[in-house]
Amino acid sequence: MIEERAVILSLDNPSGDSIVNTTATLEIERKTACGLCGQTRGCCNSIWGKLFAHQSTAFKAQNRINAKVGDSVIVGINEKALLKSAMLLYMLPLATMLIGAILVKQFSATELGAMLGAAVGLALGLLWVKGHTVSSSYFRLQQPVILRLATDELVVSLN
Repeated sequence: MIEERAVILSLDNPSGDSIVNTTATLEIERKTACGLCGQTRGCCNSIWGKLFAHQSTAFKAQNRINAKVGDSVIVGINEKALLKSAMLLYMLPLATMLIGAILVKQFSATELGAMLGAAVGLALGLLWVKGHTVSSSYFRLQQPVILRLATDELVVSLN
């Protein structure tokens, strides 16, 4: 499980019957290495963040631990599901692009034909990925899970 710390922004209860079946809207707590981001001194990474609009995005997860708004929680996602998603989203379109280029190159003597075959193969691969990810079984595996409440560990400095 890949774990990250998040804060609960809001709670939804679509069925209205029980508190345990709520869906929480979460936001990842951003961490900085030195704590100087956003200040005038330091490494100026905040300038890159402002330039490229690095903003936190909210996401939803099932609230099975009965956490409340404002609670800091540990959220996890299955690393196998993450690896499968990366392979599906990157490798499959790349493979279909190469197959399209090779097939068209076999029947066409021009480089333009191979480029068009690659473009068609890429488009077909992306369309297949989009159709595959629409299924509900795919999304069930990819959903983040609230694992537990986050407890602040005491940092003991040894001098």
